[in-house]
Order: sequence, then structure tokens, then C-alpha cells
Amino acid sequence: MNAVITGATKGIGKAITEKFASEGFNVAICSRNRKDLEECSTELHHKFPDIEIIWQQCDVADKKQLKNFSDLIRSKWNTLDVLVNNAGIFLPGQVHKEKAGILDKLMKTNLYSAYYLTQHLVKMMIRHKHGHIFNICSTASLQAYANGGSYGISKFALLGFSKNLRLEMIPYNIKVTAVIPGATLTNSWEGVDLPEERFMKPEDISKAIWQAYTLSSHAVVEEILIRPLQGDIN
Repeated sequence: MNAVITGATKGIGKAITEKFASEGFNVAICSRNRKDLEECSTELHHKFPDIEIIWQQCDVADKKQLKNFSDLIRSKWNTLDVLVNNAGIFLPGQVHKEKAGILDKLMKTNLYSAYYLTQHLVKMMIRHKHGHIFNICSTASLQAYANGGSYGISKFALLGFSKNLRLEMIPYNIKVTAVIPGATLTNSWEGVDLPEERFMKPEDISKAIWQAYTLSSHAVVEEILIRPLQGDIN
């Protein structure tokens, strides 16, 4: 069993990677930071010595780097069971005040990366009529909020991509799940003066994804909406 996870060295991506690795999946991971990748790969090897780990430095906003990552995966594996489009960035702002290029940057990282990597790899799933794609959206995909700006636009678009892709993949028995988490304790919230209990843990997201993956072939969880017990943080 093989799983691909982008943005896999920190936060939600790392938790998802460790969950699938703990269940015996081989994992292919990428991140922009080579040192983080080396450390993550070493940690995974120690914890899960029986699985194969593929890793490559990749800025998912760069189409060429993204293709190189997908080419590496296809050269190593003939099948793909799970694709998790997790990589993303958050930049606060207001549409009428944002600097030139912010929308392009966020769309490339948060939407186009998922679109193009899916294009590159989904044929591996179609060939075997089997697979599950998870797109990590956000509660910003559902509700605009102050200073959401281009981030909210990109996450609304990612949810739309998920809905369209799900419909397209039905004839091939490939499942598509949009994961819509609220505030999760990751680096995105670094420096915020709030107690930990106001946030979800990355492991909460990875466990929810695993549960959706393990349903029978006759069922699909279309969307996973998961929030902190005490509500959203705006």
C-alpha cells in the first residue's frame, strides 16, 4: 500500500504521514525544506523500519518541481492507494489592500499544487480503479472571515475542485474527500496568545482521515468538517 503526502514534515501533514506509516503504508513525502525532510525521513525509518520512504525537496507552487516529484513516485511505484494534497500556506490580508502577487502565490500553493499533482498521479489510481484522494481545505472554504483575503479565495476554490473531482472519479471507484479543519495547533498559529485547549491536535485530523479511508468500498465520506470543541478562532 502506498500513500503520497505533500507538506509532510510538520503539523497536519506530519501527523497524516505517521498515521499511514504506522498502518504499514509506504509513504512518499515532500516539503520545501530539505533539512526538515531529512530529519522526518530519518525519524520515520526509526519508527517504521519495514516501510519504503520516498522523499524529495519540492516547492509545490513550482509546476516543474511538482512534476519531478510525481515522476519520482511513478518510477518507484506501479500503484497508488492514497494521495493527500496537504501543502498550503496562510497569509492574512484584505483583498483591497493585498500587495500584487499575493493571490497568485496562494492560488499556486493552495490550489494549483493539488490540481497538478492529482493530474500527474491519478492515472495510477484510474488504471486499477482504486484509490482515495484527500484535499486539506479549511473552514475558510466555507465561511469568509476578517483578514481571510486571498487565502479564503484559494480555500473556497480547493473545496470546489474537490467536489468536481469527486464526480469525475465515480466511474473509476476512486474516492475524494475534502477535509475541512478549523484551528489546529500548527506553526500557522505560532505566537498566538491562546491556550492549547483552544486548538485541535494534528492527530485529530489524521485519525479522522484514517477512519474515512477505512470505510467499505461502497461508502465515501465526501467532507470532514472538524472544529475545536469551543468553536472557531477568528
